[in-house]
Amino acid sequence: MTKRSTRSNGEISRRRILDAAGEIAATRGFSGTSIGEVSKRSGLPNSSIYWHFQDKDALFAAVIEDSYERWRADFDARAKALSTPSDALAVLHESLANFPAFLRFGHLVILEQHDTELAARKAFLRIRQESLKEMAANFGSMTGCDQSSARELAALALALVDGAFLARAAGEKTLHDSDPLREVFDSYVRRVMAS
Repeated sequence: MTKRSTRSNGEISRRRILDAAGEIAATRGFSGTSIGEVSKRSGLPNSSIYWHFQDKDALFAAVIEDSYERWRADFDARAKALSTPSDALAVLHESLANFPAFLRFGHLVILEQHDTELAARKAFLRIRQESLKEMAANFGSMTGCDQSSARELAALALALVDGAFLARAAGEKTLHDSDPLREVFDSYVRRVMAS
């Protein structure tokens, strides 16, 4: 077997492991998911999983990073020409509806209590903080408001999207559409701009 086909097989195996782990963890969380279940779902032996990932925590940190990168590529493609904060909020809401595993697993891992800090939890919290900073910078440049106000806008946008995501997961249909979120956010943006 050539080096190239070995690398390709390794990448295919890694992808199968990440997909299987993400599917299971999105409904069961970190504690409710085992390497054995990931092995069954991926069709690969435990040894393959441990060849790619040091332990379960490293696997789930990789799941968080991978699901973020996949969501981010979709978001970036949708967000190329955004000019208002409410447009950005709507695109954020709609893109997370298309990639729910990232946010679902992220919420589960930050809510679970463990004796030691999980790498997966650290990864999600780091991504969340980076996203808040980036959103604040974008909102600041879109509105011309100060840094403190831009951070408030970013925090509110993320809170609205988190709430809408949880409502959607609970089967509530009222926040599937971005319009109510947009209206709430627009009113807050107007308040920030008036002060």
